[in-house]
Parts: sequence; C-alpha cells; structure tokens
Amino acid sequence: MLRFMFVGDSMTIGSAGEHTWRYWMWRHLCATHGAPFKIVGPRETLYDKATEAPTSYEYAEPDFPRRHLAGWGEGWQHLTPLIADAVKADRADILLVSLGLIDLGFYTNAEQTAANVARFVAEARRANPRVALAVLPVIPNVRAEDDPDFATEVARFNELLAKTVADLDTSASALLLASPPTEYDIHLDTYDGTHPNEHGERKLAAAFAAAMWEAWGLGGPPE
Repeated sequence: MLRFMFVGDSMTIGSAGEHTWRYWMWRHLCATHGAPFKIVGPRETLYDKATEAPTSYEYAEPDFPRRHLAGWGEGWQHLTPLIADAVKADRADILLVSLGLIDLGFYTNAEQTAANVARFVAEARRANPRVALAVLPVIPNVRAEDDPDFATEVARFNELLAKTVADLDTSASALLLASPPTEYDIHLDTYDGTHPNEHGERKLAAAFAAAMWEAWGLGGPPE
C-alpha cells in the first residue's frame, strides 16, 4: 500500500473553510489509483486566520484523510529539519511537495533555496532510501507580478530546482518535477493573488496528477 504525504506552505495547509488541493488530489487517487493507499503526515489542521494559528478543523469537506506536513509561512528551510522524522514515523513512500515562495520571499535567495531542496531530499532519503518525490515549482503569484526583481529570483530558482531534481533523480528514489498548473491565472484561480480558490486548488491537484501519471504511470490522467 502506497503512503502519500503532502508537504507545503500556506497553499497546501489551506485556511478555514477551504477544501485544499489535498482534498482534490485524494479524490483523484480514489478514482484512479486502483489499489489501497493512505494519506499520512504529522499534522491535520488548517490555518485559522482569526487566531493566526494552525488550529482549525473547519474543512469545506471534512470527510477525507487530512494528514499532511504543511504550514502557513513555512518553506524548504523550515520543513527540511522535520522531513526525516515525518517520513520515518509514517513510512511515507511518495512526497508531493509544493514549497519555495515563502523561502524566496522572506528567507533565502534562489541558490540558497535550491541548496535546501538538496538537503530536504537527503533527509527524506535518510528515513526511506526508496522514497519518491514529486515537486512543484514556484507558481505564478502576485508578488512576482508586481515586483520584477522578485520575478527574476523566482525564475532563477525554478531553473535551479529543475537542475537539482534532474541531478538527484535515481532509479531507487525517483524525483519528478511537475509542470506548473495549466493556464493558471492569479486573478481567476486565487482569492488574493497567491492562495488558491477552488479553481486553483483543482489545478494544483491536476498538476501533480498529470506528472505522476505521465512519468510514473501512477493514478490516471487528471479530469
């Protein structure tokens, strides 16, 4: 039985009242995987904007496996120290990772962030030498649209991320770079220029689904 772990920042944990793209990914796997699987992770809450803490269970659709390793304001540098213990504790087989915007926005430049990606992969493999990772690049966001220097940094990181994934991919522990969501429009697919609304959530899930189907033959093509 495959064990999937969602790893990410605010776009992955989501906030009170949302489905999250995790829900749509779970639905896709239920419809296409054709074998038992499990969603794992050390956390299960949403972010509560009223209390500014990850304490909410108010999912738009609460009846699904809600485990994850995601945090509002957390990036590669925050989750790298946690990933080995999380993978080991839950025996995770596949990590679906969406990180980078927070790092570039507040903590590290493109080169430093790419170095943290490599450390993250090493830590995950330390816990499970056969772990597989599907990684999403930093997707369109309002800061990149409004700040040309930041947009350049995002583009640079995405180039380095592609190289890092290619360099670290092995037959024993596959790394996969998902393509950005198709026709993702921050004015239509987010509620604030960064965080996905339901349209955006579905597109994020579809990006991972398409990548795993095309590269690994896992699941099926997105709807």
